[in-house]
Parts: sequence; C-alpha cells; structure tokens
Amino acid sequence: MVRWFFQQTHNNKFQLTDYLGKNMRKITQALSAVCLLFALNSSAVALASSPSPLNPGTNVAKLAEQAPIHWVSVAQIENSLAGRPPMAVGFDIDDTVLFSSPGFWRGKKTFSPESEDYLKNPVFWEKMNNGWDEFSIPKEVARQLIDMHVRRGDAIFFVTGRSPTKTETVSKTLADNFHIPATNMNPVIFAGDKPGQNTKSQWLQDKNIRIFYGDSDNDITAARDVGARGIRILRASNSTYKPLPQAGAFGEEVIVNSEY
Repeated sequence: MVRWFFQQTHNNKFQLTDYLGKNMRKITQALSAVCLLFALNSSAVALASSPSPLNPGTNVAKLAEQAPIHWVSVAQIENSLAGRPPMAVGFDIDDTVLFSSPGFWRGKKTFSPESEDYLKNPVFWEKMNNGWDEFSIPKEVARQLIDMHVRRGDAIFFVTGRSPTKTETVSKTLADNFHIPATNMNPVIFAGDKPGQNTKSQWLQDKNIRIFYGDSDNDITAARDVGARGIRILRASNSTYKPLPQAGAFGEEVIVNSEY
C-alpha cells in the first residue's frame, strides 16, 4: 500500500511537470498581458491626473510670426521733428491722453446698463464734459508727448468725438493735468459723432494740424484724409471701449508702451 502511494505520487509529479512544461508559454503570455494592461491603465490614470503645462513654450518660428508694425518711441518722433519750425499738433482725448473709462462706465450703469444708448443721452455728456473727467487717469505717454511738443513751441489741439455741450471743464482738466501753458493750449474741439462721417477730418484741416495722435482707426484715417501724419497710441486692454482696434493696420506709426 505504501509502495503504491509513493508510486502514484511519483507519477503525479511527472504529470504536473509535463503539464507545466507544455503550458508554460501560455501562462507566460497570459501574465505578460495582465502586466501590460496594468501598465497601460496606470499610465492613463497618470495622464488624466497630470495638469496640462501652464506655459507651452515657444520657438524661433513662432517668435518670427509677428505683425510688421512700425513701432516708434517718443524720442524718435522728437528726433524726426528736429529743425522743423513750430506747428499745430492734435490729440484725441479718450484712450489717447486720458484713460476715461471710469466716467463712461458710470454713464452706462446710470443711464443704460443693458445697452450703449447712454452715448446718445445729452445728460450723460453734460456730466462727462463737466466734471467726470476728474476720475480719468492721465496717460504717461501723453505726458511725454505733450512735454515734447511744448518744448518745441507747438500749438496743441484736442479734437474729440464727444458730443458738444453748452459748458465744459475738459479743457481746464487737460491743461492742469498736463501742465500746458496758455500760449500752447487751445480749447477742446468737440467734433461729435455722425454716422458715416469722420467728423474730425474737417477740424484737422481747418486748424492746419500736421500731426494727429489717436487710438482709434478714425483718428488715423482723419489724419490721412487731410495729409497729416497720423500716429497711433495704444488703447488700454481694460478700456470699456471694445473691441480693441488693430494698431498698425494702416501701416501707421505706433508708439511703443503707449497703452498707459
């Protein structure tokens, strides 16, 4: 009996060894498949949980894809005027020399929160032209430009698309903020806004303005209409006046760092 038991055990051992030998490749392949699935699943989880990079980086080709803007500095403009006699120069007001969005924002909230109708409301313009510019912020680029033109002895005009009102304090606000001597300063011209018409062109011609600074397309085209030199000042990105214009779209000069 004992001999029979050991004989059976010996036979079973060889049968098991033979079975494992024949099926080892299948077992190995099955284990490999399980390991591969586990690895792929781990990678997928890692990718899903990993945040995308905040800075995707750049390369030389991307850096070269910049619009061919004619950038100029205030110093370069001054240098281009060297030797020329004093002349009449003009400035737009809103987003050119003043960041006046606070007043326009208040006007919208007060008179037409859901639309731009406040711009057609005479009451708004009475407020804006008679005190609300106290909340406007003078732009640094305007300080530099006006100082340069005052040193040259140029006559300084401000031509705005704002609607005219019976009274206005804008002229005094600008003269005070930019320290413009009375000999250089002229009262603000309120050209208004008329559909299909560039209301500034005629004023630039009447005042013989040779250089006109502005942030909008209309400012540049008004200057070109009368043969003046139109120079773009950048509109601040947080201006309430949207959409932002495409500076340099007409091939005009654009002042660097002029958004503030």
